[in-house]
Amino acid sequence: MPIFRNAVYFASAHYLRDLPPATGREIAFAGRSNAGKSSAINTLADHNRLAFVSKQPGRTQLINFFTLGEEKYLVDLPGYGYAKVPEAMRKHWQQVLAAYLSDRFSLHGLVLVMDSRHPLQPLDWQMLNWFLPTGKPVHILLTKSDKSSKNESLKTLREVKAELAKFNNTITVQLFSSLKKQGVEEAEEVIGAWLNPSM
Repeated sequence: MPIFRNAVYFASAHYLRDLPPATGREIAFAGRSNAGKSSAINTLADHNRLAFVSKQPGRTQLINFFTLGEEKYLVDLPGYGYAKVPEAMRKHWQQVLAAYLSDRFSLHGLVLVMDSRHPLQPLDWQMLNWFLPTGKPVHILLTKSDKSSKNESLKTLREVKAELAKFNNTITVQLFSSLKKQGVEEAEEVIGAWLNPSM
């Protein structure tokens, strides 16, 4: 059964002080605005409206927690890199996200969502630089892979893997398509192992 199928909204936070207690295990999803993060979450949860999907980038403005039961949580982080976000808001989220990613005790892994046609942008590297010092794993979803040919997608996958090979096994990468529901099982296997390490 899909590990996110029973996900239910739990809480939202605008400031670090608003975060729920750091108990259990959390898996965070992050990505540039319009990279397909909300669509990926909804596809994995088999739910059309769990995470808000919009054609207007930058709509996720809060850290949103969804409970999976048994003190396990999916955490939807605000999209980053959208030019029309006011500078004060951008600085606020930069500080909040950096602190959350680097210091959150209950965070056990980061799913980093990138448009497969534009992977590893400077802000993606910034997210990695915030998170990798924790030693916790990262799984990259190269989304919208249906918008490129199979050969182009596989070429991108090879190039991204080669670029990240220096991090050894800390980062894994896969192709993903919410529209075609491709890559769901692979993502569930990786994330499921983070949530249930004893299985």
